[in-house]
Amino acid sequence: MPYGIIEALRAARPDLPDLELVHRIDRETSGCLLLAKNRSTLLALHDMLRSGAIEKRYLALVKGQWPVKLRRVDVALQKNLLQSGERMVAGGEEGKDSITEFSLRTLYKGASLMEARLLTGRTHQVRVHAQHVGHPLAGDPKYGDADFNKYMKKRGLKRLFLHAQSLRLQLPGSGRMLNLRAPLPPELQQVVDGMEAVS
Repeated sequence: MPYGIIEALRAARPDLPDLELVHRIDRETSGCLLLAKNRSTLLALHDMLRSGAIEKRYLALVKGQWPVKLRRVDVALQKNLLQSGERMVAGGEEGKDSITEFSLRTLYKGASLMEARLLTGRTHQVRVHAQHVGHPLAGDPKYGDADFNKYMKKRGLKRLFLHAQSLRLQLPGSGRMLNLRAPLPPELQQVVDGMEAVS
């Protein structure tokens, strides 16, 4: 049976038996992940997530030229289960409120590097919101565009281009601000370095 990230971390740190994930990121996503060493901190951080007190920002490479005026996607998301047992998420009025703020980082020929700030934390939120407005993520096998994915594979992309670049929060108890940042992994940086920027 394959181990998940929390099992691997617990095995690496047996001195922290109560170690637990505060939030999850998709298996294909790289970047910042927040963990708690004890239950009281875990519960406090869960409350902060629910209230929006933890700021989460992602980097995503999307298909096409993202319109500069499109900054906010406010589309409710609903989980669906396919016959195969695969979990999918779709926009729908009966779903949970979901808001993502997008800002353009770099415009490339045929693609845009976007920063996505999550105002809610729903499953596959960035992926589905980008796809909903016609700009699916590069390398996304579930919500992506097959032709765009083939094009990006030829440019060296071997995975979903989604990276949890930063987390910002005020630590429970101490009140100290914590700013966590994860640089873009080399395999994703090489992809954008090889692309032609549009001025």
